Amino acid sequence: MSLAAKLKELRGKNRQSLQDVADAIGASKTHVYDLETGRSTNPSIELLTKLATHFRVSIADLVGENPKGENEDPALVAMYRDLKTLTPQDRETIQMLMDRLKVPKEK
Repeated sequence: MSLAAKLKELRGKNRQSLQDVADAIGASKTHVYDLETGRSTNPSIELLTKLATHFRVSIADLVGENPKGENEDPALVAMYRDLKTLTPQDRETIQMLMDRLKVPKEK
């Protein structure tokens, strides 16, 4: 789940307005709205920390990088568990493969 979707979900679960969240973290309502809609995609670690503290979640949960998170794809969680059993050299090989796959393909 993206940061934008997670923020919107957390705000909804807590029945808070954009202004409530903005006041709690010391940001503008517009900035919180931009984060929720994905218009602002590069929040500072300080802002992420404030959001995570406000919603009482980890930063990993907030940015969707917690393999133990409730919304994670079970197949990805299983892959993560498998990765932990590999040697550092095997993980390095997989990292190189992943880096190569991320390179845009020529058409």
